[in-house]
Amino acid sequence: MASVTIIEFGGTEHEVEIEPGKSLMQIAVDNSIPGIDADCGGACACGTCHVIVADAWFAKTGQTSDEETMMLGMTPERAETSRLACQIETSDALDGMVVQLPEFQM
Repeated sequence: MASVTIIEFGGTEHEVEIEPGKSLMQIAVDNSIPGIDADCGGACACGTCHVIVADAWFAKTGQTSDEETMMLGMTPERAETSRLACQIETSDALDGMVVQLPEFQM
């Protein structure tokens, strides 16, 4: 089964199974990953599911919408490969992907 690794700011790693078609945010919430707040429930309206995607995987996460770019623009910990986990639809093509959580969510 395909999986992704989510690394908390402090370094704790969580390997979670991909459920194709679900967002990375929903998978993180379903697996009780600390550091993913998901306040808006995946509506791309709050920025509390910010993840920093490993460089090698960023292009595979899809296009960033204008709405997502605006939300990410408000976070002080934005990186070149920042995404909102609610906007990353998982698939087997993401098997092995690694994402890092920032110290704080907005």
